[in-house]
Amino acid sequence: MTVVWAVANQKGGVGKTTSTVSLGGLLAARGHETLLVDLDPHGSLTAYFGGDPEGATGGVYSLFHQAAEGRPIQAAGAVRATRFDHLYILPASTAQATLDRQLGTREGMGLVIKRAIQGLQGRFEYVLLDCPPMLGVLMVNALAACSKLLIPVQTEYLAIRGLDRMLQTLKMIQRSRKDSLEYVVVPTLFDRRTRASTQALWELRDNYSDCLWQGVITVDTKFREAAIAGMPLPIMAPDARGTEAYARLLASLLGQDDFRQRAAS
Repeated sequence: MTVVWAVANQKGGVGKTTSTVSLGGLLAARGHETLLVDLDPHGSLTAYFGGDPEGATGGVYSLFHQAAEGRPIQAAGAVRATRFDHLYILPASTAQATLDRQLGTREGMGLVIKRAIQGLQGRFEYVLLDCPPMLGVLMVNALAACSKLLIPVQTEYLAIRGLDRMLQTLKMIQRSRKDSLEYVVVPTLFDRRTRASTQALWELRDNYSDCLWQGVITVDTKFREAAIAGMPLPIMAPDARGTEAYARLLASLLGQDDFRQRAAS
């Protein structure tokens, strides 16, 4: 069964795309067939791997129009291989910014991505959804499709205030799902040299301990170097601090999944 994780926060600049690329790179490097889905009209994930969101056709945007026209959702033809083994992308188009206005009120538009992933069953072991920083049909699709939600939160005062907004959105989505959605708050961009970052981490641990990953993703300039090179950091620099941090996060996520499977058996 395909494991689907959404990476979302209703605030930009907190490390959503970096988290998607890094976790995806780790999974692919371990031989897992992994699909990254760019749901953000800004297309940062698409651009990371050399795509052009301004001119992209046949990606996420096309899936919604297939659904709106009553056609079967054919995601396989929209998937693109990256230059890295086992790592694929479903690219974004800037036209996705018009979906709420065009199709947002149509029945069934909240399940397009879930249906698309179901059509890819057997091809991918993991699917990671990189979400836009605003509530709309694309984020609703991600939260309906995923089995786990990762919420990157920059260890900074204003970012923590934005976390409350994301959790309110999650409560709203939970009411429409038939099952509960597990979520994990991931502290990012942590700089132990600054008092503000340390205080923000303390606040996260004091107020969100029940859903907080106990590690941190530290500031690492190699993330920027990896983005310039268009490579996931775990593939470019396996021994980098950032790689090691995401490897610990991945181990935690997989350990939780293993625990649930054992408990259910």
